[in-house]
Amino acid sequence: MTIPNRGPDPASVRVRGELDLDALRAGIGGALLADVDRAVAWDVPLRTRFRGLTRRDGVLLHGPAGWGEVAPFWDYDADACAPWLAAGLEQATVGSTDLPRHRETVPVNITVPAVEPDQARALIAAAGTAAGPARHAATPPRVLPVTVKVKVAGARVSDRQALAADLERIEAVRDAIGPHGRIRIDVNGAWDLETARRILPLMDAAAQGLEYVEQPCGSTQALADLRRLVDIPIAADESIRLSADPLAVARLAAADVAVLKVAPLGGVRRALALAERLGLPTVVSSAIDTSVGIGAGVALAAALPGLEHACGLGTVRLLARDVAAPAAIPADGVLPVRPVHVSRALLRTAAADAELTARWQLRLSHIAAALQRRREREGSRPGSAVAGLPL
Repeated sequence: MTIPNRGPDPASVRVRGELDLDALRAGIGGALLADVDRAVAWDVPLRTRFRGLTRRDGVLLHGPAGWGEVAPFWDYDADACAPWLAAGLEQATVGSTDLPRHRETVPVNITVPAVEPDQARALIAAAGTAAGPARHAATPPRVLPVTVKVKVAGARVSDRQALAADLERIEAVRDAIGPHGRIRIDVNGAWDLETARRILPLMDAAAQGLEYVEQPCGSTQALADLRRLVDIPIAADESIRLSADPLAVARLAAADVAVLKVAPLGGVRRALALAERLGLPTVVSSAIDTSVGIGAGVALAAALPGLEHACGLGTVRLLARDVAAPAAIPADGVLPVRPVHVSRALLRTAAADAELTARWQLRLSHIAAALQRRREREGSRPGSAVAGLPL
């Protein structure tokens, strides 16, 4: 059974994890949450540790356009979380049906966390893609070949051990997907320029050719400098979504690919406008979202005029539970462009306990206040809007 997109009777569907909207509205004033009729905190375990996390949690908002997701990580302060709330509100109150739709399916990559080689192979096998046939094909398949994103530089051991583990993981992925598959690596800005210059050729060799490396260095200037030193394509992620000047990526010619995530960029429309301003090939990625958050990413990917690379939207597989039926799990390496239907039963199963719900009640009040302050500031000083795009 699914919860329809029209506003439900709150009394008949109230579940554990429900936030007190009246208290939230009273705390911030204004009309920010006026069109939201439900807010439910959720909490699910991860199947595999990912970036140090073993669980993922957030809030689902319900409004006239359906469900939206607000799930910033806990190490983000309220100001950093404001775009996540803006994205969730856009999804719940406006939706995406009026956006361009250039494709009916979105190609997606498989994500391999910092795991042992055998686990990497198992994750690829479990994804059920066309990796097997492609491995022995004499020519590349007619569709986008299987693409795997591999996390590197995440081991809590010495540099030499970490590098060896990363290279073994990359080699295992290449073995699993065959010669025609694509491998990209994600460094999350962990290297300085010299480390990146030294290590990237080793990882490129282990992969037998990298599609690109995502955010090898922390600063945009370092990305630009590295791009002039190596022949491996570079993708910018944190230099876009965490920057007060994301357009510097294009201005400094710091990247070959832009990685865009809907939630931290403030919504589908804002991310679409930013993609146009950057003028780079775009990969849409997730932040370990439920199917609701993935739905926003799929809407962005469908709205992009061009899509040369597989997107990082296959991460629902990393969750032990989801809230939608059917879940946004790729089949044959693609996700369909379709509405997301939240299941009442699944939402009840994923609902947060009383302690986490109380934490989200307080946190969401702080995030809402931060978003309201930012909108007031950008309204009075339009030049303060990041990339000229008001939140």
